[in-house]
Amino acid sequence: MKVSERNFTRRIDLTSLQLFVAVCELGSIGKAAEREFIAASAVSKRLSDLEATLDTPLLYRHTRGVDLTPAGESLLHHARSVLFSLEKMQGELSEYADGVRGHVRVHASISAIVQFLPEDLGAFIREHSAVKIDLEEHLSTEVVRAVREGAADLGICNANALATAGAGELQSRPYRRDQLVLIVPSGHPLSGQGALPFEASLDFDHVGLHANSSIYLAMHQAAAEHGRAIKLRIHVTGLDAMCRMIHNGLGVGVMPLRAFELMHGVGNLDSVALTDDWAQRSIDLVARDFSTLPVTARTLVDHLTSRAGTPDAAAE
Repeated sequence: MKVSERNFTRRIDLTSLQLFVAVCELGSIGKAAEREFIAASAVSKRLSDLEATLDTPLLYRHTRGVDLTPAGESLLHHARSVLFSLEKMQGELSEYADGVRGHVRVHASISAIVQFLPEDLGAFIREHSAVKIDLEEHLSTEVVRAVREGAADLGICNANALATAGAGELQSRPYRRDQLVLIVPSGHPLSGQGALPFEASLDFDHVGLHANSSIYLAMHQAAAEHGRAIKLRIHVTGLDAMCRMIHNGLGVGVMPLRAFELMHGVGNLDSVALTDDWAQRSIDLVARDFSTLPVTARTLVDHLTSRAGTPDAAAE
């Protein structure tokens, strides 16, 4: 880092950033001073010092209050990010005082959560009881974005989402494989016919997942390649809801085979294997840089990758 850059980081005052954000949010130095319980003159002095440090005006001052300059708008974005990160750091570090010796933020797709993570994370926690795992369900493309932006330490998603989301700067490791199948009501014309291409389902109404889900995007692309459209009757957000809709005659649907097997009893349904190449999928672990993850996160990655060679571990 250059000397000038080191001096810059030393001269930036977090209190001044907090006051700057307050002034921007309230549009007034006086109102910000009241909210932060500090004299208006002190707020004004800190803002002037901040402008001197940055060598650029941040605010247009007028009788009605203040407006942001272009430089001020840029600083506001970065200041909010810095303060938010500090709040998260404080919250996570406070957990160590309560005995939590590790904290990993994980974002994962619904396919990974339903099929594999309950057993895999359960086994990990039994070995590392002092570790806290924050798990959030998101679409695969959103998982990639969360990892890229630092909102998640580790992502678990459909491997194709990495290319779709333009995540060339991220690293990935194989985790699991799954197989997509067509779900139909028992007695449906497609039931019991053996493996079929997805195109054979396009004559029937469909119950689909979220329009941006990796499964629906693959279905849409496959239909388009055959010059067809999916007769979508309804979108649902969960696999159990999809099964119930299909059971009640609202259409057919596509979901991972393992997920369907785990939800046995949700309707009188059959699964039909799909012969399309895209029906065989890889689920990957994603990180900005696996080597720089905290020790606890690296331990979790090692645990999950060790289970990559056991596709039926979820049935243990």
